[in-house]
Amino acid sequence: MPIFHEKLTQEVLGAAFTVANKLRPGLDEKLYERAMVIELTKRGHRLEQQRVFPVYYDGIEIGELIPDLIVDGALVVDPKVVSAFNEAHIAPMLGYLNITGLRVALLLNFKNASVEWKRIVR
Repeated sequence: MPIFHEKLTQEVLGAAFTVANKLRPGLDEKLYERAMVIELTKRGHRLEQQRVFPVYYDGIEIGELIPDLIVDGALVVDPKVVSAFNEAHIAPMLGYLNITGLRVALLLNFKNASVEWKRIVR
């Protein structure tokens, strides 16, 4: 069975480890998000930050979803600073994948000395 965007996932994780080593744990999520944009851009990736996706119900727009990062038009990335991942973190990623039509999302947790991550596939 193929692993979707395995190489891209590994490259994003490498960038996350670099960011974590430079900034250290415990800062605000937005700081890690901005640092990830810089690091991934330096590595030649194309980034969309805070892109707005309209959400429709029966053809009527009911709101919007705004994923933190989309890398190379293929991978949703969401930096967090949390004690542990739970359903409240995973459920929105499934929503992002459904609305964007993408297949893979990556949660990154910068709370501790070592970056924790969870890959979510639709």
